Amino acid sequence: MKNTQSLCLNYRFRQLYNRGKSQVAPNLVVYYSRNREKSGDNRLGLTVSTKVGKAVVRNSVRRKIREAYRLHEDSVQKGLDIVIVARTRASSAQFRHIEKDLLYCFKKLGILEGNEE
Repeated sequence: MKNTQSLCLNYRFRQLYNRGKSQVAPNLVVYYSRNREKSGDNRLGLTVSTKVGKAVVRNSVRRKIREAYRLHEDSVQKGLDIVIVARTRASSAQFRHIEKDLLYCFKKLGILEGNEE
């Protein structure tokens, strides 16, 4: 992902959970807030709980979410911290359903370019 860094610090995840805006879809939950990075890059964090499944299943879900984000990265506004949390239904979801849910959440939150609310 060319304009996105990884969000790794636990306190930033907690900040987004507590103060960020969120949107729920059947397969995932998206939290976001503006960051203060001078580079203007987005920071993306993924959370896939052990409730979703064993390691192979969790990694598969993580790859699907990351790929869905990568495909639409250019249409997402810059300068955001985004955390995507996989729900238990994501373990059996096909890629197109995860991609559809991700776009739905982004549109509802108004963080797609040209879709500012």
